[in-house]
Amino acid sequence: MANLTLSVPEEVYARMRRHSEFRWSEVARRAILQKLEEAEIIEDIKAAERGEKAYKSGKVLTHSKLVKSLGLKHEL
Repeated sequence: MANLTLSVPEEVYARMRRHSEFRWSEVARRAILQKLEEAEIIEDIKAAERGEKAYKSGKVLTHSKLVKSLGLKHEL
């Protein structure tokens, strides 16, 4: 697993220290994963819009070819 150094303002760090019951690295890891999921969903929505535009222009693809050609991360 890769390591990441994270800088936070001193006041945030002081507040974090008052809540040692949390594993802050796990909190950060989950937040990063959530943001990545959101970004990938946005990419998929944009790809679906491109697919819709292609369909409207008369190009027809099977579902699996559409997913592959658009580079979707999630099934629609």
